[in-house]
Amino acid sequence: MTILVTGATGSVGRLLVNELVSAGAPVRALTNNPVKAALPAGVEIAEGYLGRPSSLPAALKGVDTVYLAPLPAVVDDFVVCALEAGVRRVVVLSGEPAEYESQGDPANWHYYRLERAIEDAGFEWTHLRPGQFMNNTLDWASSIKSEGVVRAPYPSAVQTPIDLADIAAVARVVLLDESYTGRKLTMSGPEAITQPEEVALIGAAIGRSLRFEELSREEALAAWAPVMGAGTAEWLLEGFRVMSEYRMTPESTVLEVTGRPALAYREWAVQNASAFW
Repeated sequence: MTILVTGATGSVGRLLVNELVSAGAPVRALTNNPVKAALPAGVEIAEGYLGRPSSLPAALKGVDTVYLAPLPAVVDDFVVCALEAGVRRVVVLSGEPAEYESQGDPANWHYYRLERAIEDAGFEWTHLRPGQFMNNTLDWASSIKSEGVVRAPYPSAVQTPIDLADIAAVARVVLLDESYTGRKLTMSGPEAITQPEEVALIGAAIGRSLRFEELSREEALAAWAPVMGAGTAEWLLEGFRVMSEYRMTPESTVLEVTGRPALAYREWAVQNASAFW
């Protein structure tokens, strides 16, 4: 049966399409711009977007399983359309904070809102809960190129960043193996690492001595809010605060599910060195 990949040209979704095609799975890709998407041959294109619910009925027709990209604001619309289309399984790209969110005010739910909506609707489900993406540190490229410096808050925060390709590889296995139904899979890279340590590894990869400068919470909020909105900036800062107080530890999920180890940040920095030159 056909698998619908929503967010098929997004950071994880595009890699997942390649994974599923390589596995010989029937794939339908939901994308707003089919021409620009340049998806592999053999992929069925559904023009649309999760944030445009009117495009979903056609995209979901004949679909058994959905990979659901994280867009909590429209998850209720997705649920209605998916139920009407007879979708059976939903694999949700959630996030590691979902468990923490579930213990707090529903008004602050983000990832957990996705999970609850899918479970409450009665779909067979699996939740993928990656932590921070290694690719997030590409945001440092401009200041590294121009000044050789990274400015960020909470230098003592210990995180376990994961490569996007590892998330896509886990998603491919889960979509094709129903034994993972009903599981919440927390995923991470193979190491616990701080931001200054990441900066040092980027420096080693590009052959430059880089500097880390700590921002106060207020300075970070002032820098981030105009770019991403105050609410998102506050949410990210809270995550860093928690990681500075409670050291994250690596999960073995990538190895257990895919049979190969997760990519280390040192390797990621080498692979992406050209972004920081």
